[in-house]
Amino acid sequence: MKHWLYALLLIAFIRPAHAQQTSTGNFVRDNYQKFEYKIPMRDGTKLHTAVYVPKDASATTKYPFMMQRTCYSVAPYGADAYPAQVGPSATLMREKFIFVYQDVRGRWASEGTWTNMTPNLPDPPASPKKGGKKGQSTVSTAGSPDESSDTYDTIEWLLKNVPNNTGRVGQWGISYPGFYTAASLPDAHPALKAASPQAPVSDFFFDDFHHNGAFIQAYLFTFPVFGVQHPEPTTKPWYNDQMIQTGTKDGFQWQYDLGPLKNADKYYKDNFYWQETVNHPNYDDFWQKRSILPHLKNVRPAVMTVGGWFDAEDLYGPLNVYKTIEKNSPGAYNTLVMGPFGHGRWSRETGHTLHSNVYFGDSVATFYQRNIEAKFFTHFLKGAGDGKSGLPEAYLFNTGRNEWKTFDKWPVADAATKQFFLMSDGNLATNRAMETSNKLFSEFISDPKKPVPYTEDITTTQGFTPFNYMSEDQRFAGRRPDVLTFQTEVLTEDLTLGGEIMAKLKVSTTGTDADWVVKLIDVYPPDEPNHPYMPNRNITLGNYQQMVRSEAMRGRFRNSFEKPEPFKPGEVTDVNFRLQDVLHTFKKGHRVMIQVQSTWFPLIDRNPQKYVENIYKADAADFQKATHRVYDNSVIELQVLK
Repeated sequence: MKHWLYALLLIAFIRPAHAQQTSTGNFVRDNYQKFEYKIPMRDGTKLHTAVYVPKDASATTKYPFMMQRTCYSVAPYGADAYPAQVGPSATLMREKFIFVYQDVRGRWASEGTWTNMTPNLPDPPASPKKGGKKGQSTVSTAGSPDESSDTYDTIEWLLKNVPNNTGRVGQWGISYPGFYTAASLPDAHPALKAASPQAPVSDFFFDDFHHNGAFIQAYLFTFPVFGVQHPEPTTKPWYNDQMIQTGTKDGFQWQYDLGPLKNADKYYKDNFYWQETVNHPNYDDFWQKRSILPHLKNVRPAVMTVGGWFDAEDLYGPLNVYKTIEKNSPGAYNTLVMGPFGHGRWSRETGHTLHSNVYFGDSVATFYQRNIEAKFFTHFLKGAGDGKSGLPEAYLFNTGRNEWKTFDKWPVADAATKQFFLMSDGNLATNRAMETSNKLFSEFISDPKKPVPYTEDITTTQGFTPFNYMSEDQRFAGRRPDVLTFQTEVLTEDLTLGGEIMAKLKVSTTGTDADWVVKLIDVYPPDEPNHPYMPNRNITLGNYQQMVRSEAMRGRFRNSFEKPEPFKPGEVTDVNFRLQDVLHTFKKGHRVMIQVQSTWFPLIDRNPQKYVENIYKADAADFQKATHRVYDNSVIELQVLK
């Protein structure tokens, strides 16, 4: 599995401009001069940095910087090796900037020790770490550097050592590079004028590797990339020896046969990140200090956070980065863009824009690149930079109407909250008789030995990360006895959901632990025609159950992510959790459906349903059947736009 998994890594994570061939031909080589530098940080660590300078740069033709910092390699290496494209898009490449790519510390050609989600280290008041006041030394007296200080030091070096620059810097990145972009914002260098965290990782207990504390087992194959230190700077992958070779293309079966998570130790005994994950099952200080969100205060650069509504990796990140800056830096230029995309797919044009079997229109990525992204960076790096960019507060794609919408506030201030009750007769009702509160219920038997799959497409269960399930047809799940289904009558008029979603479940279980999965689904009419670009000819859109939004909640964390607690068998218990935001119109003739289940394998690991201190160390004997009940006074709260 070594070579194909590394190829998937390139496609999914390394900046798309360098990972794919484009129609730009030799534009980069013809128009840019490449330089490679080892830029020293304040602790002496040298970071490998590739700089592409427009050939026409001069004392009279100066350019701003556009920078990406990454843990996924700035390949190709070598001063005479040029990529097919530089920058986040061909539009900005042709607009011309000084493009900068840097391997972060401990990765690839850079020196240092690698840390996942490097904790931000606040400055003591008397000794600012991020460069000090104007004229002071930039040498740290506050302990180890972090990503903010490394970004600061890099910018300072570039300004002084790369000629013909305008003194303005922009930064962008997708996924982990999106985290590095967000991490540049605390105590930012004054020259950093514009930053675009795109699909940014923000907190590994809620993004990527966990959802509300439930482990994303579908990420199991990624641990070699994140949990092996390189002994010295290198331009070759050093972690291949830890890649799991399954001997099958059926990832579901391989994950099932693995058994309890403790059995992964035979592959990852020496993987430091796996061991950290196993030994920190709760939201303790290890995870908390790695969250970038608490540090997004007093933000000075202009920020445009970008995400995809169907991003299976980082949907929590962009929404919460935007909302946190909005709350803690109310005076900042802070905008949000959400398109109909999977992870990072706004950076590459596919012509017909699809996710799973759902078609959203043509050239949607190009529209974003030319009319949103380029407009943002051009204004702040080449234009007036006064915030009058012509862009709205929120530029969001309605995934039911297939159109971009603009908002001056998100969530929308005047959205109405609508409650949908999960009735035991299968109805998703907007009102119900109060006297039935804890008397009526739906129930199912949850068996960890027969878990509900998260997808029917086994070809996607062994990739680097999941992808298509975020809009996949849910008929296969809804027909199982261990999945509860609730739906409205056929809608007589359009219903636009725009904003936050809150699940407020009233549940009980015969066990002492349980996971709860809630899925919001758009049920198409029976006569819905197939669109002409169907990727799967075995699927019909008539009665299609398109997943619009979904989330898992590890029940032990219902009251605290730091201090888990068991359920009391048979006791009615509140399990409240938020799904990520949505902007979706359920059209006239469609239905709104909610599905509730307890297993979602192997997207999330199996809960033993018997409370144990650490599920990563659970034995096979700990896994047991349990009967779960969802009571009629359970409610899903949705925000409705007029």
